[in-house]
Amino acid sequence: MAVVESKGRYAGFLEGNNVEELRRRLAGTIVRPGDSEYDRARAVWNGMIDRRPAIIAYCASVDDVIQSIAFARETGILASVRSGGHNIAGSSLCDGGLVIDLSRMNKVTVDPENRIARAEGGAFLADLDAATQAHGLATTTGVNSDTGLIALTLGGGIGRLGRKHGLSCDNMLSAEIITADGQLLFVSEKENAELFWGLRGGGGNFGIVTAITYRLHPLGPTVLAGSLVYDWKRVRDALRLYAEFSAAAPDELCTDAALVTLPDGGHGFAISAFYAGPMDEGERILRPLRDALPLVQDRIGAISYVQLQRAGDASFPRGHRFYWKAQFLRKITYAAADALIDRFPSVPSPKSFFVFQQVGGAIARVSPTATAYVNRNAAYDSFPVCIWTDPADDQANISWAREMYAALQPFAMDGVYVNNLGDEGDDRVKAAYGANYTRLVALKRKYDPDNLFRLNQNIRPAV
Repeated sequence: MAVVESKGRYAGFLEGNNVEELRRRLAGTIVRPGDSEYDRARAVWNGMIDRRPAIIAYCASVDDVIQSIAFARETGILASVRSGGHNIAGSSLCDGGLVIDLSRMNKVTVDPENRIARAEGGAFLADLDAATQAHGLATTTGVNSDTGLIALTLGGGIGRLGRKHGLSCDNMLSAEIITADGQLLFVSEKENAELFWGLRGGGGNFGIVTAITYRLHPLGPTVLAGSLVYDWKRVRDALRLYAEFSAAAPDELCTDAALVTLPDGGHGFAISAFYAGPMDEGERILRPLRDALPLVQDRIGAISYVQLQRAGDASFPRGHRFYWKAQFLRKITYAAADALIDRFPSVPSPKSFFVFQQVGGAIARVSPTATAYVNRNAAYDSFPVCIWTDPADDQANISWAREMYAALQPFAMDGVYVNNLGDEGDDRVKAAYGANYTRLVALKRKYDPDNLFRLNQNIRPAV
């Protein structure tokens, strides 16, 4: 059955026994409009997203996921999939449809001897980090601990360990996925290998991934990390210093940077550093960066990896309003830096910033066609992060973000990180996959020809 999108299609069957039938099928629970927990259940990380699903199904098992998919196919109801709900576009939530929620399937199991971990579909980054660090192990995840781990991985997974160990998806050893026809498939390099290729960067287009097994690496529990902050009057020198220093950084060193508003209301430039190696070696490598220019603040030091992974959460509070537009850079030129510096002081919210997230290293040494994630040649993912609370300020913040994006666009690559895409249209989705897009379309036709899983950065089964 093809998926029907009109809200009017749902009203009839929801008045009948269909929902009660779904309730009887599930070991988990269902939340509907009118239930006391409905507003809490429909909330996602980005406060700009205000959608009202007809049903939220909290799955307790793989069979619950299978039954939820069957219900969506039988009724034609629009379906979305939610684990962390940390998507900028809010695509895990749908108006008038079914939300298949995996958040209660969040178990992480670690095999320290073989250095692997299996994480269920609702696990957060924090769940994996805590479980693996108990054994002095880690793998690449993102930078906000309340992000859904599986969705991050399916889109690629940029994080602090990426330059040394590759993307999250590069560390995926196998996955368990339920396809649109309700089949549970196990995928790896040796089993359903083409689908395994597509899951490593292709997003949630081919089914619902209920578990991933990851390769782990020795790390921590204490690491060298922190930030350096420079005054605005030195911003040009500091940004140029960052561009030169980061371009020559070893794989063990990940340095992100941002144009920021300081606590006193003035502006500044911050560099955050993380070293995935011996701390004395990291101190030596970072010394030239710390000594090159006068600093407002130096907060680089020893910190537990779990604490570091949670450190950014306060900058991205759930329920605030968020907007960004991202693009990749091969390098930060003086002209690009000047274009951003000239415009940044007009930022309407002191919570907002412009970030350079460093990639490269091990990420770049994987062939662009080895996985669905194609943008291997980028050095930075760069974007304005707008954060505010008052809906009356929406236009001012969105306009500023778009102006910053436009200022950088002449210096950017064509591609985009799919996990940082908002609701930006088919052309931007194609840009996220580049030369891999046609191969992904073929996979979509095979595993989801009716486009049941369409509430995502959608790869349509027909070009």
